Amino acid sequence: MDFMEIFTLVTGVIYIILEIRQKNLMWVVGVFTSLAAMWVFFRQGLYASFGLNTYYLITAFIGLWQWGRDRRKLTSDAGSSDSIHLNRLPVRTVVLSAAVVAAGTFGLAWVMELLENPMSYLDAAVAVLSAVATWWLVRSYIAQWWLWVIADALSTILCATQGMWWMTALYAAYALSAIYGYVHWKKHGVYLE
Repeated sequence: MDFMEIFTLVTGVIYIILEIRQKNLMWVVGVFTSLAAMWVFFRQGLYASFGLNTYYLITAFIGLWQWGRDRRKLTSDAGSSDSIHLNRLPVRTVVLSAAVVAAGTFGLAWVMELLENPMSYLDAAVAVLSAVATWWLVRSYIAQWWLWVIADALSTILCATQGMWWMTALYAAYALSAIYGYVHWKKHGVYLE
């Protein structure tokens, strides 16, 4: 299992570098990272995190398509190939996302309790918050980075309490990288209209 955790760590670091630079290859690397993380979390009995990585696997294909489309629109609007394409975050999306996080966390925690998940509420909160953050990432909302800071900090705690030290290192790196990612996207971002 340590090999899979290390593999997830290595591909996860590559993923976050590509995410910060907003490279479509990130989604391809995300497929491998998700598959490895699914294995690790399933073996540990953290089923919400397993389900979350299944969701990541699916959204990798959606993100690849969406970012390709946004990249083409950005370059056709005379944007630089180094520009980060951004979309404006609608207030309606924020309200709906907050409702999903609240209701989803409690609902999923209840299910995780039934499955005897050792960290049901924390695992559920991480899963739901990360699912929303991933959707915001697919849509290129810059605020997704702040959701990741919170989700990754919680994931760091979750993995540390379970003795998953390689995964703890990965999520700690993700949390720090999310702060840098926000700054990078803010500096190089171009809003699509």
